[in-house]
Amino acid sequence: MPELPEEPLNREPALQDLISSFITPITAGYDRNHGMLPELDYDTHRVRIDGAVKRSLELSASDLQHDFEQHDVVCALQCAGNRRHTMRVKIKEVQGIDWFDAAVMNCKWTGPRLKDVLERAGISLDASEKDDAHVAFACNSATCQEDTWYGASISLSRALREDADVLLALKMNDRPLTKEHGYPVRIVTPGIAGARAVKWLDHITVQTRESENYYMQHDYKVLPPEATDAESASKFWGVVPPVQNMPVNSSIATPSEGSTVERDTSGCVTVAGYALPSGDDGPVVKVEVSADDGESWTEAELLQGKGEGKWSWKLWKCQLSVTPGKGKIVYSRATDAAGNTQPERSQWNLRGVC
Repeated sequence: MPELPEEPLNREPALQDLISSFITPITAGYDRNHGMLPELDYDTHRVRIDGAVKRSLELSASDLQHDFEQHDVVCALQCAGNRRHTMRVKIKEVQGIDWFDAAVMNCKWTGPRLKDVLERAGISLDASEKDDAHVAFACNSATCQEDTWYGASISLSRALREDADVLLALKMNDRPLTKEHGYPVRIVTPGIAGARAVKWLDHITVQTRESENYYMQHDYKVLPPEATDAESASKFWGVVPPVQNMPVNSSIATPSEGSTVERDTSGCVTVAGYALPSGDDGPVVKVEVSADDGESWTEAELLQGKGEGKWSWKLWKCQLSVTPGKGKIVYSRATDAAGNTQPERSQWNLRGVC
């Protein structure tokens, strides 16, 4: 038998390769795991729906595929720690895997809406209880590094919004999910941190509290700056909310950091990258680029992608005038449809998220 890996699979592609296509190929997306990959069977796998529902359900992957209307959504899934390396080296040391700028993928996902599945089960909460209720997701088939299972939750109100496009995804880019991406079924939560998009889904619970899983309560939170180590962070875990919506962001893929480039005859260099909207405030409507410390900005061309919408990333490019010399710095900033503009600097936090 082949030897099992000793560490969970965590990897990201080269950034320039990542932006080579609007839809990220199945084998080209990042992998983020807290435990080993489970071996699950399409025919025997079940997803249980229970908690504050009128009737508990136990659905097979076939039930999810054939008993509910199927929906497509093109959206970017992004690790909450995407670009952690930048925070680590540009601001201050942080805890966590040293993700660069490619812990994100933009794919087409297909499956029934979570809203439709929950409506079949029926919600048994009264109106006042619904306001603070959550829908918790769990995978119990893989032991994690910090817990015996993996779980997360989102607000019930978000789950029941038809325009939120939260899916029980069975397909990725029109093909069945791979083991690495959650086969046979995973949650896809557009606009929300990828940590909530639970893979290998087997349990959905409607409840009046957040998921109690370790990765919901003791990770993926923007702790205040005074939390500088494990000891000083301990008093904040129970009061700081978990990351849900991700912030507006952009990244430059070309030219790569530390590279040497030649200007064209007009004194310009080609700058290209991706941009992401804030939460459900998409799409990105503008990307600007600067080579003079933000004194002036040049608007980039936003490239069109098949099936793009409010949840997808924007690929962009720009011919930017740059004076000759060494050590030149190029900046980009994105703005989404709600007017959220990428700040010059993120708030430092111990876990290096957002």
